[in-house]
Amino acid sequence: MSRLPVVAVVGRPNIGKSTLVNRIVGRREAVVEETPGVTRDRREFRGEWTGRSFLLIDTGGWQVTADEQLTADISSQAEAAVAAADVVLFVIDATTRPTEDDIGIARIVRDAEHVVVAANKVDSENQSDSLAEWWKLGLGEPHPISALHGLGMGDLLDEVVARLPATEAEHEEITHPRLAIIGRPNVGKSTLLNKLLGEDRVLVSPVPGTTRDPIDVEVELDGSPYILVDTAGIRRAPKVKERAEAFAVIRARKVLADSDVALLLIDANEGVTQQDQRIAEEVAAAGVSLVVLLNKWDEADADARAVTEDSVGDRLSFVSWAPVLRISAKTGARMHRIPKTLIRVLETRMVRVPTGELNRMVRGWAASHLPPVRKGRRPKIQYAVQAGVAPPTVVLFVSGGELADDYVRFIENRLRGEIDFEGTPVHVVARRRKRADRG
Repeated sequence: MSRLPVVAVVGRPNIGKSTLVNRIVGRREAVVEETPGVTRDRREFRGEWTGRSFLLIDTGGWQVTADEQLTADISSQAEAAVAAADVVLFVIDATTRPTEDDIGIARIVRDAEHVVVAANKVDSENQSDSLAEWWKLGLGEPHPISALHGLGMGDLLDEVVARLPATEAEHEEITHPRLAIIGRPNVGKSTLLNKLLGEDRVLVSPVPGTTRDPIDVEVELDGSPYILVDTAGIRRAPKVKERAEAFAVIRARKVLADSDVALLLIDANEGVTQQDQRIAEEVAAAGVSLVVLLNKWDEADADARAVTEDSVGDRLSFVSWAPVLRISAKTGARMHRIPKTLIRVLETRMVRVPTGELNRMVRGWAASHLPPVRKGRRPKIQYAVQAGVAPPTVVLFVSGGELADDYVRFIENRLRGEIDFEGTPVHVVARRRKRADRG
């Protein structure tokens, strides 16, 4: 089996390398934080673009003149990554002029066979015109991108893939959808996992906090393969007393960020609690699809069921797009509905709306319901594009002011009324254009 070609991501600290890696991989793998030097080791991920797979290496911030041992170690890791790379992806900050570190890094990576320069933090066409000084590094054309918003990523990856070495037929790694079983402690997560597996794979205990580490297992549901992840119960920070449990909560949230679909278990005897509400908010914010499971349904009496139904409509109204199933993980009652629901949710997660159709709808809604005036100006939606899927993400380019958050939600709700996005969050992002289109 031939090895995957290697792409090393390098640059000085705090310019968005990890954000770029996350954008390429398509999920939050690398830690992103404003503090320079968060990424301390080389981390490897599998990337793919236009059918070509490659090994993506995320490195720590590279400082050429390092005084501290930790920084020197990070730089050594970055140098090792470059030495093994087929393509070096050199990330620069397009909002600044080249620094001494940038110039020093450029001297070192110039010896690499292939270097692609990613000019990050470009949020407008005006900024693209300010990259002339970066040509002086002698590494070729800087490619303007925004790793945070995904702008320019297609052109950048086209350039990277074009420079990858020819390989034999690659070994296709089978990647199954990842399902995160989440919820408060002691709502039946491990019981659900065991029932889906048909065996006692994980410990089931009435003591909250039994599951410390996320547990990955492969399962086939109605002929479709999945990776199921059982996690520690997610609690609010004040209730997390033990150090080990605190780390378990952090790992559980990372599992959620890496997942395609979250199965949120609610105890039908208790209804939706504030903590259940917070967990659902995290799911939506992470861009993860959601299926709500009202567990222990057969154990709940009529009054408890009524309270639970009301609490779903009340506290989970912001994720009303999520299907709700009433099950018993203990007996398996009505669990046959889960596989078909998962298939449907995964399908809608990948829905892409043609640009022409999207703009016709958005312009019609904007014409019949004008954006509200803000600070004496009425914003205008110039055009809309779907920037990605998993989850579907729509960018509205706006001139003449800023769109109110309520109006952005209005557009999302109208979009959901026209397109079936059952089970998946839809991210609608308004971006202000500095210059309105003319013509």
